[in-house]
Amino acid sequence: MKVKPLTVDPKQTKLASKFTVAQYETACSKKNKEEIAEALRRRFKERYIEPVTAKNRHGFAMMAISCLMIESLESFRQGWENSNSKSELAFCYFFDSHSQFDSFRGHCAQFYKNVRCGILHQAETTGGWRITRKNSAPLFDAVSHTINATSFLKHLCEVLDGFCDALKTADWDSTEWKNVRKKMKALCHNCRP
Repeated sequence: MKVKPLTVDPKQTKLASKFTVAQYETACSKKNKEEIAEALRRRFKERYIEPVTAKNRHGFAMMAISCLMIESLESFRQGWENSNSKSELAFCYFFDSHSQFDSFRGHCAQFYKNVRCGILHQAETTGGWRITRKNSAPLFDAVSHTINATSFLKHLCEVLDGFCDALKTADWDSTEWKNVRKKMKALCHNCRP
């Protein structure tokens, strides 16, 4: 028996809950900043934040997801179609741009190598870097190279909310929106077979 291949309309691909490629294109044609900004917020919260804020979470998974989110969020901010050969730069831009992460300034290259690359390529932090979820721990202890994953994710949520809220008030033809639309165009293109 021959199996008929599944046909999928790329325009029906969900970019976030209740927000398809077709809905993005409609919102874009109407310059509906609020709808797009809220869909971006949902996309990040659904894919990155909610899976690691459940009751049985682990700091390691929280940091892995946080690293993915930083790279993706920075791609939207910079208007990068992809972050190939720009990953380390994404983290440096991110840490340098957000006061919530001031304690990481000057440690970007080490964070990238020992946390981002360590977790994503070796399934462990390297170079003596550690992850904790202790409430009493600071966001980052530069002496022991210890990161509080709970605080890190909390600050990352603040950055996401700030980004999405700023998009709502930014001019449609601003650099911020041009960059978001460039990344969204690449994202929609990647929905095609």
